[in-house]
Amino acid sequence: MSAGVEWAVHCCVVLSQAPAPVPAQRLAEYHGVSRTYLAKHLQQLSRAGLITSTEGRVGGYRLTRAAQDITVLDVVLAIEGDEPAFRCTEIRQNGPFPAGDAQCRRPCGIARAMYAAEDAWRASLAGVTVADLAAGVERDNGAQTFVRLRGWLTEP
Repeated sequence: MSAGVEWAVHCCVVLSQAPAPVPAQRLAEYHGVSRTYLAKHLQQLSRAGLITSTEGRVGGYRLTRAAQDITVLDVVLAIEGDEPAFRCTEIRQNGPFPAGDAQCRRPCGIARAMYAAEDAWRASLAGVTVADLAAGVERDNGAQTFVRLRGWLTEP
């Protein structure tokens, strides 16, 4: 996965706590990352319908739905796309002893293992919401974490 996934998930957690739309520049500054690179990922989140932007002096980004209704898998798919991580190329049909069509009618053990791993990975990410992550941040860093964040976000 690209670093953009990490950045996007962190931004969604911040947006879940923001009292108002947050400009891309402010999100980039908070995370200490490139504004232009982050903006690309914010656009991907927007195209996926996870965040929306507003224009103007008080414009910025906000979540389109409640944090408990956005899963980590939603964010990953928005950034990485929904193509499977493993793509079987039927390598077993190559080489000096190629498998025949009859043998290749069903996936081999390697492909089955990879497909099962991907299913488990996706199910795991689908079971964690942005709200769950935000609760974890408070558990890990203390109850004042988001109070300080909201204060910082409202500073000029």
